[in-house]
Amino acid sequence: MLGHFREPGDPRHSEDVEIKWGVHPRGEERASWVRGESRTALQVLISGRFRLEFPGRSVVLAEQGDYVVWGRGVDHSWYAEEDSVVLTVRWPSLPGYRTDEEPARDPDDRSAGHPDDRSADHPDDQSGRTSAPNPV
Repeated sequence: MLGHFREPGDPRHSEDVEIKWGVHPRGEERASWVRGESRTALQVLISGRFRLEFPGRSVVLAEQGDYVVWGRGVDHSWYAEEDSVVLTVRWPSLPGYRTDEEPARDPDDRSAGHPDDRSADHPDDQSGRTSAPNPV
């Protein structure tokens, strides 16, 4: 929707913040963990059931409006437990977080959310409005 990935001159171009609308089918997961995160992020569940993986902890967004916030330096991944829609806000907006397996998508496609990484492990779930480990 908005961020560094829009062409300069487009009013949706920003290096300060990015906002993404992610549509993820059940079973979709990020191809690899984000390591050495240099952004702060907020993810809000619009619909579905969506699990975020952090070192030593899973957070499940299960009810509309559930959210998680994590800060710089927090490694993470994700998995769509059900067909899910999530709104993600990150700051600043930086290139370099796409996975090699991420398919090219039309930038005007509302489903062009940023796929986050996956984890084969499924630690104990925790639901609800929360912050991730070591986050803000």
